[in-house]
Amino acid sequence: MNAQRKRTVVLISGRGSNMTALIAAASDPAFPAEIVGVISDKADAAGLGIATQVVSRADHGSKQAHDAAIDAALAAFNAEIVALAGYMRILTPGFVQRWQGRMINIHPALLPAFKGLDTHVRALAAGIRIHGCTVHFVTSEMDDGPIIAQAAVPVMVGDTADTLAARVLKAEHRLYPLALGLVAEGKARMEAGRTVLAHFADDADNGTSVVMAPDPLREETDLEHLARITP
Repeated sequence: MNAQRKRTVVLISGRGSNMTALIAAASDPAFPAEIVGVISDKADAAGLGIATQVVSRADHGSKQAHDAAIDAALAAFNAEIVALAGYMRILTPGFVQRWQGRMINIHPALLPAFKGLDTHVRALAAGIRIHGCTVHFVTSEMDDGPIIAQAAVPVMVGDTADTLAARVLKAEHRLYPLALGLVAEGKARMEAGRTVLAHFADDADNGTSVVMAPDPLREETDLEHLARITP
């Protein structure tokens, strides 16, 4: 095992597929991050063989107390990076500040568009033709942190919120490990409220590492073709 791998803990509220994608990526010893633990705020969540600690909301009298318990659990895991994967709770500013630049999240939309919930319903209602997902550093404002990487997918004629969500989720499973790898390697870091991308071999490497468009379901990279298949 590479001693330089960054110790990463995943925060969950269920048994989400993004956690599974991160664990699968980190099973490769060459991956720059190692998933050393999972912390859940619900007792019925599972970490797929990874050491899991439950920090229940009901056991703590305030958000601050709950976040302090999570922080203690992270310290016990010797965490260096925190990855939120369907963690359904707003974190307190103090907790976010302690982990700023070392905590990332994935959002099912192309931020800064469609922050918050029901992103796919809102995207369809807006009539957009390109949708996707974003991995970003976590800040005190919800879904507002500096962007690390994004993946785009087409919105197809006849899409429902469910079909669009399924297409975006496939992109999420590819994007989140990619972005975690960038952070773990130091190729993406947060400075002065912005994401700094560094240490790429060349501009082509930079581009393919921080954006995927629109290949998650179609292996097409031709934007002219995308324009033809979307009205």
